Amino acid sequence: MEMQLRMAHKKTHKGKISMPGAAKKLVVVQNNEPEPEATVAPATRPEELRLLEALLFAAGEPLDEAMLARRLPSDVNVRAALAQLRYEYATRGVNLVKVGKKWTFRTATDLSWLLTKQIVETRKLSRAATETLAIVAYHQPVTRAEIEEIRGVVTAAGTLDVLLKTGWIRPRGRRKAPGRPITYGTTEAFLSHFGLEEVGDLPGLEELKSAGMLEANLPPGFAVPLPSDVSTLREDEDPLEPGDLDLGLAPPTQSEK
Repeated sequence: MEMQLRMAHKKTHKGKISMPGAAKKLVVVQNNEPEPEATVAPATRPEELRLLEALLFAAGEPLDEAMLARRLPSDVNVRAALAQLRYEYATRGVNLVKVGKKWTFRTATDLSWLLTKQIVETRKLSRAATETLAIVAYHQPVTRAEIEEIRGVVTAAGTLDVLLKTGWIRPRGRRKAPGRPITYGTTEAFLSHFGLEEVGDLPGLEELKSAGMLEANLPPGFAVPLPSDVSTLREDEDPLEPGDLDLGLAPPTQSEK
């Protein structure tokens, strides 16, 4: 219980404060406000979850399991720890999400409006860009000539430039064919923008038909390819070389790293 002490100085008949010899009165004031209850100790939590949480929270970009494993004790099952942490954060304001093969914390989707203060200007992709993006997503790795063959029309250079600038597609390598054309594939930014965990989550034939994106009467033998964005180059691809495209899109040389 808090005790407050006040010193009351006695005044003389002339209204002046008396000198130290004057009588002083001690006043005791009681504070009857209840003290706060003791905080309940938190339940014991595995140390590896705290370490994993700290690494993901401090990271400026998504981290893959291999990177996390190098920073955690060797006996930690990273995949199991990530699954547990994802479960713990499922109902919170911040969720642990998987983007491609990497993990990161994101504001819960239903709370994104809290962080939106500016007016978002939506710019639609042209039909050509939308078709090209769909072809790259489903047929990757794919070259410009292959895109034109599927679309049935010539693809303007600006169409690929727009998609490259959005960060949704990237040059993968060069096809082992005459002219060694560039091959293209999707990026983690593509997955993040469209809310996909992996490119295999793209809608299949029946889903596209149900959404009205394909005609009901399709040609015999029509099929939607099973997309894959495995980053490893295929047997028919060569790696890009420094200086390809002159746009800084090729991997840096050892001296530049």
